[in-house]
Amino acid sequence: MPAKLDHEARRRDVSAAVWRVLATEGFGGLTLRAVATELNATTGLVTHYFPSKQALIVHALELAEARTRALVPPTENSRGLEALKQALAAVLPLTPESTELNRVWVSSWDAALADPELRTMEMSRYTRWRARLKPLVVQAQQDGDLPPTNPNDLVAGLAAFTHGLVVQALFDPKAFPHKRLRHLLDTHLAALRQS
Repeated sequence: MPAKLDHEARRRDVSAAVWRVLATEGFGGLTLRAVATELNATTGLVTHYFPSKQALIVHALELAEARTRALVPPTENSRGLEALKQALAAVLPLTPESTELNRVWVSSWDAALADPELRTMEMSRYTRWRARLKPLVVQAQQDGDLPPTNPNDLVAGLAAFTHGLVVQALFDPKAFPHKRLRHLLDTHLAALRQS
């Protein structure tokens, strides 16, 4: 049993090193050697857990998705437009953790566009994200807070708007401080409500 615990603890250590490399170097800097250096270990140790760079990247995307899910608050205590606003705001770079997470995601896009397996993973991730937003949009429509148009179109537009804010804030954080990001999200939702 202790050997199994040591193995699981070591895998967590390697995962933490993967995340630190991602956070500082992005996906372009994610290599087996970089993770080994971050871990102060050999590449052989890293390849024991991740036999290839592809396996390492897949694991990194899984880590990023798990961290993203943890950031989005549960919506049991709110509904409709308020719950939707909370879910959308949770993905904006409003905290050091969400900023780091968004830097990782944006840096992953190039790799995902170039690799069919990673592209499929990203497509599935976006499908899950839209599926999580859709019931909130439908509730807001039922409450009269969003127009009664196709909810799938509203979800796609809201996801695209939010990710557009993310990219702008990452490239120009001074022009898109936290207060402005929240204001832009509120203004966008208010404009949809009036349409």
